[in-house]
This record gives sequence, structure tokens and C-alpha cells, in this order.
Amino acid sequence: MKQLAHFSTVVLLAIFMVSCSNGQNKTGASNGIAENVNVEEFSKHIGNAQVLDVRTPQEWNEGIIEGATMANIYDQDFEAQLGKLDKEKPVAVYCKVGGRSGQAMAKMKEMGFKEIYNLKGGMDAWKGAKKPTVNP
Repeated sequence: MKQLAHFSTVVLLAIFMVSCSNGQNKTGASNGIAENVNVEEFSKHIGNAQVLDVRTPQEWNEGIIEGATMANIYDQDFEAQLGKLDKEKPVAVYCKVGGRSGQAMAKMKEMGFKEIYNLKGGMDAWKGAKKPTVNP
């Protein structure tokens, strides 16, 4: 009988802990997705996502992923530029090597974007995989 009572207590405690969790998914995004993805995964998302290039104008002029919008992360109005995007639609974000776009992903997560994919390795990885770019 003591074992059954102990087992019941453990089960109730586990249920309580799960019900009181903060709602974070495996990616750490609260009520949404924020993931660093490789080139192949990124390329699957760009067809139905808002594609965001957070590089500088000079980098932008070296070639972009087709359909990308530029929002230079160093601009003073960067957050306002992000605010023009639809928070309910997926965003595929990239930079040169993935660092700045990772920062942009964190900012978008704070702003309530529902689905964000950051290209690991950035444009360097994209070009290294022989993926297409276009002139802006």
C-alpha cells in the first residue's frame, strides 16, 4: 500500500511539473519556432517564407538569395524594418556566416515572430553548396 501511495505521489508530481512548464518547444522558442538550419533545410523553407538578408548594402550587392529583402542589421531603424514583416508568416533569415542573422532571429523572437529559420553558415555556406544567387 505504501508503494502505491508513493507511486501516486510521483505521478502527480510529474503531471504537475508538465502542466506548469513554460510552453517552450525543443527549439527554445515560446509558442513558435526559432531554428538554426543547414543549407538544405533552409532551401526547403524559402519557397513559402519571407526571405530576409541582414547584411550590409556592400554585401547585398555581391549577390542575394532570390526573393530576399534587405534589412541591414546595423541600420538604426533595423527593428522598424523588421516590424514591416508579417509576424504570422515564416521568415528565412541569413547574413554572411550566420552570426548577425542569429542576432536578428533572437530579436524577431522577442518581437513575437512565429516561425524563424536562420541559415547556419550564412551566404558563405549557401554559395559553398552551389546554391543559386541573383544580382539585386
